[in-house]
Amino acid sequence: MDRISRCSQGLEGVRFGDHRISSLIFADDVVLLAPSSLDLQHALGHFAAECKAAGMRVSTSKSEAMVLDQKKVACTLQIGGEVLPQVEEFKYLVVLFTSEGRMDREIDRRIGAAAAVIQSMYRSVVVKKELSRKVKLSIYQSIYIPTLTYGHELWVMTERVGSRIQAAKMSFLHRVAGRSLRDRVRSSVTREELGVEPLLLHIERGQLRWLGHLFRMPPGRLPGEVFRACPTGKRPRGRPRTRWRDYVSQLAWERLRVPPEELEEVSGEREFWASLLRLLLPRPGSR
Repeated sequence: MDRISRCSQGLEGVRFGDHRISSLIFADDVVLLAPSSLDLQHALGHFAAECKAAGMRVSTSKSEAMVLDQKKVACTLQIGGEVLPQVEEFKYLVVLFTSEGRMDREIDRRIGAAAAVIQSMYRSVVVKKELSRKVKLSIYQSIYIPTLTYGHELWVMTERVGSRIQAAKMSFLHRVAGRSLRDRVRSSVTREELGVEPLLLHIERGQLRWLGHLFRMPPGRLPGEVFRACPTGKRPRGRPRTRWRDYVSQLAWERLRVPPEELEEVSGEREFWASLLRLLLPRPGSR
């Protein structure tokens, strides 16, 4: 697949700073990128021809087109005369991407997936009296939290998102503790009784850990190059969305007292950065 991608690369691709990205590949899952529908059709036709030459074919039943734009823009693509459906959201490597570039729907999916975990294990695990709290909390740490927070490293944690994620977490812990909302026991009391760290602390550690990885990535690694790039163009009118880089830089200053201009130097020392994250304390009033 790597060879096919290299052979099919042309001038198409989206420009991000000084970089041009034409495709994303993981195993046989491929995303083709282009600045216009005409360029994307050209790239798709070239890619399909290379696949055919290698004895492979593009599955039209699993292929879709999506335009990343806040406005609705038509994009008609064809493979072998068959028109691909255009969608407003697309799931790639378990994460849901939307045409508007927002993460709200993906966070909704994470909360829904976590609720499905509770439902599937409700009688057999969550409220089963024969199982100890230690076993239930082990399942909470190994299954429930990874399901709920998958991809959290790139979330922008607004107050609303934080409240929703915390509520989803406590729905599991309240049941493990044998309580309901009618008991009117504070979430922090239940969490401390069970010996579970605040979920927001877990998320912030993960985000700052990923920030360190990005700064330490050698030249040529796509995530690091995109992180360092300065996109061109104008942002739309109105209140701009918070960029992840701005958010996580502010997070490092608030939680670690590392100013943005020193982040690259400080996070470049892997062991020192890891020690800072280990010493990170819960925010006051964390549930």
